[in-house]
Amino acid sequence: MATLRLLFPTRTPSARAAAHRAMAKAALFADSSAAVRLKRYNSHMNKARALEAQEVAK
Repeated sequence: MATLRLLFPTRTPSARAAAHRAMAKAALFADSSAAVRLKRYNSHMNKARALEAQEVAK
């Protein structure tokens, strides 16, 4: 599976960041405890911020 990702890079960092922002918003409304929702939200937002910073650094 990893080789397919290398051969067919379909998402740009900005698209991946947008996907992580969407997953972060979805995590807030998941059917989980508040602590789990917050942890997932923060995790996805950190990834989105890192991808955006990577895009700006180029």
